[in-house]
Amino acid sequence: MNFTADDASTRQAVLDLVVEKGPVTASVIARILKLTAAAVRRHITALERQKAIEVLELPASESRGRGRPARHYVATEVAHDKLPQEYSDLASRALEFLGQVAGDGAIDSFAAARSREIERRYAPVVRAAGTNPSARAKALADALTADGYAATVRKVGSGFAIQLCQGHCPVQDVAHEFPQLCEAETQAFARLLNVHVQRLATLAGGEHVCTTHVPVGIPTVRPGAIKPASGGINTGRK
Repeated sequence: MNFTADDASTRQAVLDLVVEKGPVTASVIARILKLTAAAVRRHITALERQKAIEVLELPASESRGRGRPARHYVATEVAHDKLPQEYSDLASRALEFLGQVAGDGAIDSFAAARSREIERRYAPVVRAAGTNPSARAKALADALTADGYAATVRKVGSGFAIQLCQGHCPVQDVAHEFPQLCEAETQAFARLLNVHVQRLATLAGGEHVCTTHVPVGIPTVRPGAIKPASGGINTGRK
């Protein structure tokens, strides 16, 4: 798709990228959309005025560098509210009624059933990617994006782990009231990727993105990296 500097579709594309890849800088958006930095800044200014995006304050250790640190943008609740919510109000009322009629155990059973449904839905795509956890996570992210979750995979640390990030959650409001749904999704991801994953943040919990930590390798210790203490090992013997 070709983008011009000022059309409405370009502004939506900028917003979509912030939802999908946030926190993200204007220079990254410009590179992906093949626009000038000035054109992207115009759209960012307009989106900030609409309160659709905001600047994420990064820790000092992550924003160090020469000159003024780059501004990283994330989507706000205003932006998420404009995206599809899969009849979240109706779903929330239905689950609330289920809990009143059948107790909390019924909601847990519903969450477990949803976990199995997520696994069945994405298993063929993930299996086709092979056995490598990174490839499987990428396939899962692509499938989630097709279903409206704006998912990406990001490398972290020394390459021994990745993060599966979901910039949007169609059932965010429901999951806020019923966190069992987030846990069910996490369990499904673990089974799909065949590794122990850890949910670090959720949109339902007030964060700007759902983040799942996925280990993809076992760290090895470089020879000589660990040195014995100068006094030797204290065995407790006299």
